[in-house]
Amino acid sequence: MHTEHPPDGRTLMRVVSLLASGTEIVCALGEERALVGRSHECDYPASIRALPQVTAPKFPFDGASYEIHQQVQAILQEGLSVYRVDSNKLRALAPDLIVTQTQCEVCAVSPGDLAATCSSWLGHETPIVNLAPYTLPDVWDDITHVADALGIPARGAELVASLRARLDAIADKTRALPHPRVAVIEWIEPIFTGGNWMPELVEIAGGTPLLATPGAHSPVCTPAALSAAEPDVIIVTPCGFDLERTAREFPLLAGIAGWSELPAVRAGRVYLADGNAYFNRSGPRLIESAEILAEILHPSEFDFGHVNVAWSHVQARGGSVGG
Repeated sequence: MHTEHPPDGRTLMRVVSLLASGTEIVCALGEERALVGRSHECDYPASIRALPQVTAPKFPFDGASYEIHQQVQAILQEGLSVYRVDSNKLRALAPDLIVTQTQCEVCAVSPGDLAATCSSWLGHETPIVNLAPYTLPDVWDDITHVADALGIPARGAELVASLRARLDAIADKTRALPHPRVAVIEWIEPIFTGGNWMPELVEIAGGTPLLATPGAHSPVCTPAALSAAEPDVIIVTPCGFDLERTAREFPLLAGIAGWSELPAVRAGRVYLADGNAYFNRSGPRLIESAEILAEILHPSEFDFGHVNVAWSHVQARGGSVGG
């Protein structure tokens, strides 16, 4: 156990986070030094990459969108986890607290897998914080739960208030602006549209969300359904793909039936975004995700400096990607 004491007199806990957004929450709460282990997907802030990695995927995620989808589905149909836990390494780290999630079988190690590992190897009951975000209020609750588990409830309340205030400032500015019809594409082949908190973010940023229900899992969307929705704006932000990877995969989407006839495509309002760092992580950077959406939907009103860093514009002619 740690014997170091923070300025407030607490004993510093040993925390292992098996979820990228969980790691970001711990760090945003000012407790990065408590982290002793992470998942293979935890990459922000950059300083945590030096921590021991206690999980690994069961197959490489470097194939095309459809290949990745098929491999994930095959594993899940067998009732297995998509990720492996290094039990020996986890035991050696002797965590006082483990952060994981229950929301998505593809995003992190499940509580079931973790419970089996803990009971077999740790030799004692280790508190586990299970994050279960479906909406923005759920994200605020998760931050509160992590802060409570770390013994810093006041800091959790301060962080939530700060994040909500930033979103409120965007919403206040967009309320009187035109709200274009927005389709957020969360996966390319097959097409999934952004559910959970994504419709809330679109509304805050001054858009009308299409093809998804707030608080519900991201649904599959056929090309015919996308055409019928007649989006004014399309934002492509695949889960786990950075901006460069999204640009490489984009031609698959641009090749679907009826793509060139979509209002957003005809108007040149198709955009790519970093779906790995933003949008799909249910942590503090959802606020930056709302900023990105606001810049895309209302460029004359917002400039947070995210263009060509976190998102880019697909040019109307030729399908090239640029600023």
